[in-house]
Amino acid sequence: MDSRPVKSRQKRDKRQSGRQRRQTAAPAKGADVFETAISRVVRACCRRPFLVLAVAALASLAAVLFTYEKFAINTDTSEFISSKLPWRQREIQLDAAFPQQVDTLLVVVDGKTPELAADAADKLGSALQGRDHIQAVYGEEINRFFDKNGLLYLSLDEVKTTTDQLIRAQPFLGTLAADPTLRGLAEALGFIPAGVKEGQISLKDFATPLINLSTAIDTLLQDRPASISWTELMTGEPPAARELRRFIRVKPVLDYDDLEPGANASETIRKTASELGLTPDKGVTVRLTGQVAMADEEFASVADGALRNLLLTLSAVLLLLWIGLRSGRIIFAVVVCLLVGLALTAAVGLALVGSLNLISVAFAVLFIGIGVDFGIQVAVRYRRERHLNSDLQGALGAAASAIAKPLALAAAATAAGFFAFLPSDYVGISELGLIAGVGMIIAFIISLTLLPALLSLLRPPAEHHAIGYRGLAPVDRFTARHRIPLLVLIAVAVVAGLPLFNYLKFDFNPINLRNSSVESVTTFLDLSKDPTTTPNVINVLAPSLREANDLAQRLNKLPEVSETATLQSFVPGDQEQKLAVIADAASLLDPTLNVAETKPTPSDEDTRKALSTAADAFQKLDQTDDRAVGVKIANSLKALTEASEAKRAAVETALLSGLKLRLQQIRSSLHPESVSLDNLLKELTQDWIAKDGRARVEVRPKGNQNDNETMARFASAVLKVAPEATGMPILIQESAKTIVRAFIYAVALALLCITALLFIVLRSTRDVLLTLVPLLIAGIVTLELTVLFGVPLNFANIIALPLLLGVGVAFKIYYVLAWREGETNLLSSALTRAVFFSALTTATAFASLWLSNHPGTSSMGKLLSLSLLTTFVAAVLIQPILMGPPRRAKTG
Repeated sequence: MDSRPVKSRQKRDKRQSGRQRRQTAAPAKGADVFETAISRVVRACCRRPFLVLAVAALASLAAVLFTYEKFAINTDTSEFISSKLPWRQREIQLDAAFPQQVDTLLVVVDGKTPELAADAADKLGSALQGRDHIQAVYGEEINRFFDKNGLLYLSLDEVKTTTDQLIRAQPFLGTLAADPTLRGLAEALGFIPAGVKEGQISLKDFATPLINLSTAIDTLLQDRPASISWTELMTGEPPAARELRRFIRVKPVLDYDDLEPGANASETIRKTASELGLTPDKGVTVRLTGQVAMADEEFASVADGALRNLLLTLSAVLLLLWIGLRSGRIIFAVVVCLLVGLALTAAVGLALVGSLNLISVAFAVLFIGIGVDFGIQVAVRYRRERHLNSDLQGALGAAASAIAKPLALAAAATAAGFFAFLPSDYVGISELGLIAGVGMIIAFIISLTLLPALLSLLRPPAEHHAIGYRGLAPVDRFTARHRIPLLVLIAVAVVAGLPLFNYLKFDFNPINLRNSSVESVTTFLDLSKDPTTTPNVINVLAPSLREANDLAQRLNKLPEVSETATLQSFVPGDQEQKLAVIADAASLLDPTLNVAETKPTPSDEDTRKALSTAADAFQKLDQTDDRAVGVKIANSLKALTEASEAKRAAVETALLSGLKLRLQQIRSSLHPESVSLDNLLKELTQDWIAKDGRARVEVRPKGNQNDNETMARFASAVLKVAPEATGMPILIQESAKTIVRAFIYAVALALLCITALLFIVLRSTRDVLLTLVPLLIAGIVTLELTVLFGVPLNFANIIALPLLLGVGVAFKIYYVLAWREGETNLLSSALTRAVFFSALTTATAFASLWLSNHPGTSSMGKLLSLSLLTTFVAAVLIQPILMGPPRRAKTG
């Protein structure tokens, strides 16, 4: 027997019953007008699909061309916060006073020896002058100034100690100055065992430099690079860490048409260093950091793997759409709408904000994740109506009428969640909110115009099976029977987690949002370990140098301050006594260091004899404590003696390359000039005194600089004395306050707007509460889970929380309106299918952010995914339980 007539009658009965139920449970008249208007729009689009498609194609093409021409991204995280805030104004004033310190590249040159570092910095600084993409180079003259006058900046006792060491090394220095060859080195080394035998010195005092020299010789003989510190060899004292590092500040020519404006300048510096042989295998490391390098590598971190992640995300979204919609034609239509909406949103967003930032660029993922929800809701509703009505146009019209109000309300609520950030001083989030909010409106319009037009053209086959999860019907019955105990259990679980709020963390440090493996950040963190080079300083602009000095004295008294500096700090104290001590040393050392002419170049045989003599002298040392050191250096010298002439020549070149530089530095340091404010270097003065006479005070912190509480106390203490202060520690604390405040205001505004919107549409306090309570539960649980999973809030991922309001209320609106229409068994309904796959596709899109190599973007993805999970659970499980049975259940 043919059952088709029976099935047809059943379908007609279902349609009639559905119409009766909608009429019985009809909402306000205004809502009917809205649904009717949307239905008419959809039917008009279905009647003229080619016109709709042509308009969409032209709009998309125009949007793509506009985006291509105007696309720009601002990677400067300092621009995340409004420049109108008082503390931002202080930062801008400091930058304006010292423009040479803004938008710079800091070149950090590290050498295995002081000689290597100094020579490399001198060569690189000179070579960069006048190069393409380089505007100015600072640091060369400053380095030479301190090489000449460095002894004056030591304490008087340190000056005496240093000059005494040089005087004791006079025979060693004199021999090397007269014969700067391998023979001269061997003869100079011979003074050490001679002095030990006479009891004038102890070999222990030279143990470390001799062992280092021995190791260097052995390494070079194995054809591997090595170097020694002549300072250590001459004095027996290891070089200080600061002596192994030199700095060059470069003002690059920035190309703002490039997404990495300083990339060309950075490449020029790296290429120049390579050409000069300033490489790690030669004992020199050249690294770049500073504002420009960090901004460029910030964008590179965001872009790294972005295409791969996008392709993976799209593939996963397509797979989920296939599982959820089961129709290639419907999926094609949804994807086309998604791409059109993305193109339009990108163009409108750029037109509104001018350039994207590292937060607002996430609008694309948010649009894909949330925009696809609208397409899925329309598509699933269409499939349900098509199952009841085989007529394509009728099913589309019925779907539009049924989905119009919940979709519009969901879009408005989601947009409100984004637009809530518009009044914020946190520009990064404000711009994202603007673009994403507009995107939600665009997605809503496209879902009810282009999507129906495409479906009417593609003509998907009829639906022969009911849409929904009939397997979840027992769960519906279980929750209905045990509603009260389940609500109590949920309440207890949420309340039990409230103590976790005591451990809720906000990571205030923006450096933690950057990729810690890139060169600019690792170098920045390295500099932060040294109190003398740390970027974590506070600067204060004083009206004059005199007032700056007075302020520095007051700040020095703070327990949170390690030291302060002004231009006056570069005028050494006790100069007369120091100059006298240095002059006495110079009178003894000058004849030794400034020889009229050096010895003739030795023959290889002469060199071998000198090396052999020195080796024998060390070998004959019979003191027990000195024996090991003596034997080690003796063996190395013997090995060098027995090596080939070519290897000896190579060792000589490697070992003695820094000798001439070190001798020249010693000669220069023994003839410093009296330093005063009047004869300080112009380059140095310009870094501390602005053109208008204002003077800069630099304040350095005491304690662990990676500890936020320490930095907060430091910033607070300085601000109490100098309210006009600025600098990274202050910027971090003030940024945190601004962002937390923006977050609180945004959440409050979003909640207020969404509540007002719900009241306008639902017109029932109880129904509004039924919508909002699960949303608040989801928010609380999300914050509790951030503690359990160790995901601190930060400047980037905080967007997830207001977004939770918009996305979360959208899911809940679908359920509340279905419940008001008399829908029972919500879990097994087609609505749950739509919400489930919508949540999955949105989570997949957010997961692409999680996979980012950029920590800030990744943290945003983590918290977005976490908040989506709690929102989905609250909508699908908690919402139906909280609502209970509908007031008027559907009949028939």
